[in-house]
Amino acid sequence: MLPQRILSTITKSERGTSSVEYGLILAFIVLIVLIAIQATATQTVQLWTDIASKFSSAQPKN
Repeated sequence: MLPQRILSTITKSERGTSSVEYGLILAFIVLIVLIAIQATATQTVQLWTDIASKFSSAQPKN
């Protein structure tokens, strides 16, 4: 009987619901930020690679 009572109390409690929701929202925001950083990093690496190749081809050869 005791496990049923504990389970009933846990399922009826709404005390931690908002903190779980905030945690999920925060996790979603962190995921979006990480994806944006990764996309920006890829573009930045490509930009610097293009600049380096143009710079090396523009230098006079001795």
